[in-house]
Amino acid sequence: MKKLTLSDYQALAEFRYQIRQFLHFSEQVVKRSGLERGQYQLMLAVKGMPPDVRPRISELANRMQIRHHSAVELVNRLAAGGYVHRTRAQDDRREVLLALTPKGEKVLSELALHHHDELRSSGPKLVTALRRIMREGGEASLPRSGDAVKKETSNHP
Repeated sequence: MKKLTLSDYQALAEFRYQIRQFLHFSEQVVKRSGLERGQYQLMLAVKGMPPDVRPRISELANRMQIRHHSAVELVNRLAAGGYVHRTRAQDDRREVLLALTPKGEKVLSELALHHHDELRSSGPKLVTALRRIMREGGEASLPRSGDAVKKETSNHP
């Protein structure tokens, strides 16, 4: 069994610190919008759902790693606020699908833009911290090119 070095612990701690910095930023921006962080995350999950996955509560709960009843509560609050709406699937009327309303689209767009900008700004520190963890034999397992990282993050708010 491999033993971690002090440097390994420091790298892990730095990575978690960088993640917490971003999450703190996110919580503040979302709070100022009048939403809860889970509500923003659910709207982002709806909008960013892979094309082959239907936006059902069970799928959203899975993507957010929360319990089904927690996802239901988030959807209920978002629906009451006019951010999302439920529709019945055409092929199976028992299936309930979620979609953003125009209000939800507008708020999500504004929040995602703030998050995207913050990641472009703070992302290099996060990537550096992750590279430090991923090093094997003195060489990083991740690409070193800052341009490659910028291209990846610029398309994913």
